[in-house]
Amino acid sequence: MSRTTVSEEAAGPALGRVTLRPPRLPRWSMAALVIGSLAIGVGTGLVARLDSRGQWGLIAAIVFVAATFGLSASVEGRRHAVDRLASILVWACFIVAMVPLASLVWETIARGIPGVSWYFLTHSMNGVLSWQEGGGIYHAILGTVQQVLLASVIAIPVGLLTAVYLVEYGRGRLAKAITFFVDVMTGIPSIVAGLFVLSLWIMMFDYGYSGFAGAVALAILMMPIVVRSTEEMLKLVPNELREASLAMGVPKWRTILKVVLPTAIGGITTGVMLALARIAGETAPILLLVFGNNMINGNPFEGAQSSLPLYIYEQWGFGTEQAFDRAWAAAAVLIAFVMVLNLAARGIARWKAPRTGR
Repeated sequence: MSRTTVSEEAAGPALGRVTLRPPRLPRWSMAALVIGSLAIGVGTGLVARLDSRGQWGLIAAIVFVAATFGLSASVEGRRHAVDRLASILVWACFIVAMVPLASLVWETIARGIPGVSWYFLTHSMNGVLSWQEGGGIYHAILGTVQQVLLASVIAIPVGLLTAVYLVEYGRGRLAKAITFFVDVMTGIPSIVAGLFVLSLWIMMFDYGYSGFAGAVALAILMMPIVVRSTEEMLKLVPNELREASLAMGVPKWRTILKVVLPTAIGGITTGVMLALARIAGETAPILLLVFGNNMINGNPFEGAQSSLPLYIYEQWGFGTEQAFDRAWAAAAVLIAFVMVLNLAARGIARWKAPRTGR
């Protein structure tokens, strides 16, 4: 028997118009299923004396999925039921992925924002003991900005040029070797990069602890991310653009500079900013190489510095209530710093995106 309904509308004394429409669940059915599933989950939890609200929600979710699939299969057909089931699973995975992120951001903001003030942002921890009120993160912000900028100056040009070589020129064993080492560097733990710079820069060359030493380790962590993201963006540029430029007699290096890179600049910028966001939160290399400092040190090439991740680690390790408050406030500032980097990436990508006329 067909799963379509036939409706006839009189168009005259002897004429009728036939319209074929597949059956659909009414719009209110999803809301009714959600309410009914929640009621069954809560009722089952109360009857079974389940203490965890998570178990109640899991029961309600199972009932909702099963009821939605069964009702949709009986009314709309198996194909639409499978489509609804796939949509529900996709949304469920999205919610599961967002719950820890939203919880982390909410907890950090709720506990950190009350401690953020102008005094907190413009003063250091010089002379402030762990159990005392006051103190700030100006020295940590200064150290983080300097170290991230130095790491960017080192890693971005090397990463961009490496990616351009692999996509536009790389052939043979050298390109395969570079690709292999980039893949290996992508999985290097941050502590290993810190130990490498510690043994080479501080122990062998005897340069001492400094913000620059930490920036070198951060650059090592940043370079493979820049290479990989830039390489993928360059591969997305249509070959027709390259061929058209070369056909007009433009040299290959100028084609790359004027055609390929501007076309991929949006994705390249996003990848670079993601790499910056990653290294901005690294703690292990900074702990080994920068060493930490409660006072303001504006020279990243000499003397110990601080950074926001290291500041959070130190304050949390003190174990006092005042130190906990400072750690949460610094964590909120660090999240805001990473958010600013991402917003800047979006702005630059939109500003530098190629304009196409209509």
